[in-house]
Amino acid sequence: MKVQTTELPGVLILEPQVFGDHRGFFKETFQVQRYRDAGIELPFVQDNHSRSEKGVLRGLHLQKSRPQGKLVSCSRGAVYDVAVDVDPRSATFGRYVGVELSDENHLQLWIPPGYAHGFCVLSEVADFQYKCTEFYYPEDEGGLIWNDPDVGIDWPLLKPALSQKDQTLPTLKQLAAAAEMVGE
Repeated sequence: MKVQTTELPGVLILEPQVFGDHRGFFKETFQVQRYRDAGIELPFVQDNHSRSEKGVLRGLHLQKSRPQGKLVSCSRGAVYDVAVDVDPRSATFGRYVGVELSDENHLQLWIPPGYAHGFCVLSEVADFQYKCTEFYYPEDEGGLIWNDPDVGIDWPLLKPALSQKDQTLPTLKQLAAAAEMVGE
């Protein structure tokens, strides 16, 4: 497996080894020791699978007090996947990493706990998998608005299909102000 570091601390782009021939391919999508060797040591407690149509944007999501680490991949189609540093104490606060994940490039993205995460669908349909290090708690949910100009994500679409919830997420400045109020 190839491991590529990014400008965000702990965020990794992973390229599993793919064995293919005229019949198709085989790859290990997770193997505990290999991923530990890459620095991913937290236990996974929940797997999620979503299917979305072209133009859908999901995110940018996070959990406030019970942050999730996520190992994400796209098993069908293609997505543009993004992690954003939302920790006001971090040297990389407000910066993001974006990478295309697809059923052709087989890439995975490791997003440690504490980052906001989202993706948009580039293909007609995409199946997206998440391995999570914490359970999902709806009452702990938070996020960052997808088009915050202070982050400046270069999304490959201009008018995404968004959920009602994702249309009203706060800006980076609002997240920082809220963190300051609770003394983080």
